[in-house]
Amino acid sequence: MSPVCEFDAASTKVRLRIMMNARAESISQVVDGIMSVIASTQCACGQEMDVELALRESLANAVLHGAQNDPSKKVECCVACDDVHGMLVVVRDPGEGFDPAVVADPLVGENLYSNHGRGIFLINQLMDHVEFKRGGTEIHMRKARPENGVVKNCGLG
Repeated sequence: MSPVCEFDAASTKVRLRIMMNARAESISQVVDGIMSVIASTQCACGQEMDVELALRESLANAVLHGAQNDPSKKVECCVACDDVHGMLVVVRDPGEGFDPAVVADPLVGENLYSNHGRGIFLINQLMDHVEFKRGGTEIHMRKARPENGVVKNCGLG
């Protein structure tokens, strides 16, 4: 795992790096903590639910698929936010990776009734830009600031 998160430090108003044991029970506590910081700094005004669900799904995938639910393994989550670029969330796992191009489309035929396989689809719908790196062991998710500069639900605008 990388020892640092790659963010521009000069203009960030939030910069978090969290290492968690790969346990499903840890996901809610980590997400709740991150979302508390995001709410207090108004980083995702009006977009908190999108960020929270994408974060929850990416951590669940990292724990379940990347770390194989092995609590001796670590999952890393980095979050950065600034007023110009919006928010960047990076989740890294210690797994072997995967090819996102071969993940089944959850909207097609037999996949409609599957009890799994919707996480990546949801993440792509909720975030503005999603990119997999390091052979699929790392996901970069961006949520942009509103284009018109109007911030909703934050008492600012």
